[in-house]
Amino acid sequence: MVNFKIADEKLAEKGKEALYIAESKMPVTAKVIRERFEKEKPLKGIIIAGCLHVTKETGNLARTLKAGGAEVYLCGSNPLSTQDDVAAALITEGINVFAWHGNTDEEFYWCIRQCLDAKPNILIDDGADMIVTAHQEYAELINSGVIIACQEETTTGVKRFKAMDKQGFLKVPLFPVNDARCKNQFDNELGTGQGIVSAIYGMHVLFAGKNVIVAGFGHCSSGMALRARGLGANVIVTEVDPIKALQAKFAGYQVMPIVNALPIADIILTATGCKHVIPPTKEMFDMLKEGVILGNLGHFDIEIPTKQLYEYAKQIKPIRSNVEELTFPDGKKVYLLAKGRLANLVLSEGHPSEVMDMSFALQSLMSEYIVKNKKSLKKGIIEIPTEIDDQVGYLKLESMGIKIDKLTDEQYNYIHGYLEGT
Repeated sequence: MVNFKIADEKLAEKGKEALYIAESKMPVTAKVIRERFEKEKPLKGIIIAGCLHVTKETGNLARTLKAGGAEVYLCGSNPLSTQDDVAAALITEGINVFAWHGNTDEEFYWCIRQCLDAKPNILIDDGADMIVTAHQEYAELINSGVIIACQEETTTGVKRFKAMDKQGFLKVPLFPVNDARCKNQFDNELGTGQGIVSAIYGMHVLFAGKNVIVAGFGHCSSGMALRARGLGANVIVTEVDPIKALQAKFAGYQVMPIVNALPIADIILTATGCKHVIPPTKEMFDMLKEGVILGNLGHFDIEIPTKQLYEYAKQIKPIRSNVEELTFPDGKKVYLLAKGRLANLVLSEGHPSEVMDMSFALQSLMSEYIVKNKKSLKKGIIEIPTEIDDQVGYLKLESMGIKIDKLTDEQYNYIHGYLEGT
């Protein structure tokens, strides 16, 4: 029997169409790995709970895990990112889903608890909320060994777990899938980079000639800066890391403190994993230009100080789907995308299926790895095995019909040796 709470079961047929479209663009996750999983059933008897953006791409990950023999539970990792049609389609395939677009904070954590109540063996998280909740409220699942290991999908979650591990509070083996090369160099950079299109969708705005502020210059933000420049924008990068600031400067971008950039910004896009990238003060808000567009592509709605902006505005007016016009006391109008949440998922469909193929191939193979190695895993953060990262890369290349060189024995011995010199 399938357990679920979703928005509308009648959306299933539309959701199946979305899953089909994504499946055709995810040959590694949805074909190569799924076909092997169907034959070998490496996840038989395992319960997997995922706190992920419930999109057509995530739906195909869930189908592959189920093909491998797992019982799968899904809840959303963001209140506004669930694609309700996909959620409806998944329950018709025996996947337990507790997710709907627009749930409240209270409902959000209720959905997480429904998944944890199923006593899962593997947790796949996006942002750390499920795994942190397991530590705080479901310690018995950890102490008894029911939870074998966990996986984290996004940069923000990995940062939280590194802090948790450093302070001695991480009690499970944790694999930071986000840090694998096949994830952050494609999903993060290309996916989030293309996510600036959500700002175009939101306001039908021309980027050419605009001053676009990109906060941060990590994998995600550097991709955003590149795409904004490609659209003709004048891109200004703000940073707190001196090395990343230098990288941005030598890549040809202007670099300055955000306080200096605010008065000239036409569009401000954030993806830093930190809070209050725009300082939440009246003085900072008053610096904003008339008509500026504010869009966050980081995981939480605190990079742009949404709460303080709402409190400062004398009027908040929805002007189109997931776009609000905020009128300040002096009459100035600014435009907030997606209530400060992940604009690329709320206004658009998130990252393209092609790059999510690699991320979810990693999640699939790491679930198998956890089951095979469950007796030897130690609590704390464990790097993704290089051979699995490489395997996904090779499979993706093969699916694209691309072949690459291989080291000869002589070359292998040379780069792994030290005796041969001048």
